[in-house]
Amino acid sequence: MTTNMTWDALLNAQRLGDDDYIPRRSRSIFLQDHDRIVFSAPFRRLANKTQVQPLYAHDHVHHRLIHSIEVGSVGRSLAMRVSDWLEETGHVTGAQAQDLPDIVQAACVAHDIGNPPFGHSGEESMGAWFAEAFAKERGLCADLPKELRHQFTAFEGNAQGFRILTRLEMYRNDGGMRLSKAVLGAFTKYPVTAADRKALLGSKNYVGLKKFGIFNNELAIFSNVAEGLGLSQIGADSASAWARHPLVFLVEAADDITYNIVDLEDAFTTGELPFQTVRDLLADVIGAHVQQRADMTEEEQIAYLRARAIGAAIDACATAFQNNYADIMSGRFSDDLVGASRLSEVFAGIKRTARERIFTATRKTELEISGRRIIANVMSGILPVYEDLASSNWNTEHLSEHSTHLVRALKLDLRDVTDPESALHALADFTSGMTDRYALRMSRMLSGT
Repeated sequence: MTTNMTWDALLNAQRLGDDDYIPRRSRSIFLQDHDRIVFSAPFRRLANKTQVQPLYAHDHVHHRLIHSIEVGSVGRSLAMRVSDWLEETGHVTGAQAQDLPDIVQAACVAHDIGNPPFGHSGEESMGAWFAEAFAKERGLCADLPKELRHQFTAFEGNAQGFRILTRLEMYRNDGGMRLSKAVLGAFTKYPVTAADRKALLGSKNYVGLKKFGIFNNELAIFSNVAEGLGLSQIGADSASAWARHPLVFLVEAADDITYNIVDLEDAFTTGELPFQTVRDLLADVIGAHVQQRADMTEEEQIAYLRARAIGAAIDACATAFQNNYADIMSGRFSDDLVGASRLSEVFAGIKRTARERIFTATRKTELEISGRRIIANVMSGILPVYEDLASSNWNTEHLSEHSTHLVRALKLDLRDVTDPESALHALADFTSGMTDRYALRMSRMLSGT
């Protein structure tokens, strides 16, 4: 059942874990949220995590940190367009209109903070390792209840990101980064656990159920956030999810715009796509004939067209938000803004080109295979530490000498590890937190090569 959400609740500035916090007059809480994220170690590690091109030596190819900053920039511009319209039409006050772009920018820079090394193939690699470990039905993995296993076998960087923001970083187990509920709501693309998503899929068709974004351990935390934001609930008592925060659609659109367009520029830079192909695709986004410039290099022309294409896409998505506003606020809108915009077919063509000619490039495929092996080596190499800890009744002082050496060498964090679920989360926390190069180094160390 859904009810209309209200901006008074949706822009809730209350800090998670710090109900008594009073914002400073000189700087809004949402700008502070942005700064807390940007200065955090998980955000900094994105500088050495794959965007599309793994372990690439070319200095101009994007990595996750640059991508996240660019998404924040696009998200802020898109949110400014939308907030101006919301104020003009009387949906928000002037003060709320000023806050809205800050909320979106903060959520945007955090959107990939939970991604493991080697991009989306890293998520698949971690999930495949967990699936194989559960299939053996031995030791620690056999002890985890079956209803909790899917959140590991379908490992999801979005859920890991929420875990980092609300539990692991800064105030551990006490609000995490203590971000505002508005930013946490705008961050959460998939407000549902893996188990509830699985139960709801047959009866509910909603974009927020495309994946899951909350681990079982963080369900109570998100419930608190959702209540503070007044998010509509979907489903029955036995299995439920929430409607997306309306600003999620802006964060998602900023990500879609950025990676689709910038992936083309990167593919041109690496030589995977020729100038004419990239030029024509960007011209389609712009929606106008683009004349080739003799006074500009090909690189300069692509950069110029990329900038214009991003601007055109922002305009299209702002219009799509306006056109679908009533359904967005009631929780009925079940599309993304790019898909609902006039550029839907154009972006579908870009994605098709990426699937056929960028994601299947030989070098990328080879490194994804290597990345899968690296992640498996790391997870298999440190699982015995958690097995040993379980055998020691979760007492770190009773670990074997070898396990103690591994904990010291890898700086494994065994705080809060008290049962199979928390042990496997700790294993996932360590693995997903690694950079591409650190994962390679740890794999070599653990395998003795």
